[in-house]
Amino acid sequence: MDFKQIQELIRLINKSNIGEISIEEKGFKLTIRQKQDQVQQIISAAPVYQQAPSFQSLPPAQNDGGGAPQAEKAKAAEPASNLITIKSPMIGTFYRRSSPDKPLLAEIGDEIIPGKVVCIIEAMKLFNEIESEVKGKVVKVLVEDASPVEYDQPLFLVEPA
Repeated sequence: MDFKQIQELIRLINKSNIGEISIEEKGFKLTIRQKQDQVQQIISAAPVYQQAPSFQSLPPAQNDGGGAPQAEKAKAAEPASNLITIKSPMIGTFYRRSSPDKPLLAEIGDEIIPGKVVCIIEAMKLFNEIESEVKGKVVKVLVEDASPVEYDQPLFLVEPA
């Protein structure tokens, strides 16, 4: 089973109400589970970019200089009701380039279409190309290059075309 097949299987499971699926073939075992409400709440609390209140309450306690920019980021993320969020399909390290000497895969202002690679997430020494599922224009990149990301963490904001 290749990575594209696994990604498609994950998409199908997420769109269905199947709780868990296990596949075994030739020494390879794959188990995919739907996230539960409790787990989802824990995961959504972990990424810095998902909850505006955590931006405003955490940085001032840590240092006085970093509070204002974090609060501005939180305010900028709130009016994004018409924007589509591209989220991380896995835990790993987020990269904006396919290699250090290559150009960025998706920049602010770039037009993207379904199937276009927007970033790479390294997980367990495997570099996984993350493709857009929407058509539109990249408005904001929410994650720094070479930083860790959680499952379902927002990566990009896209204005639909």
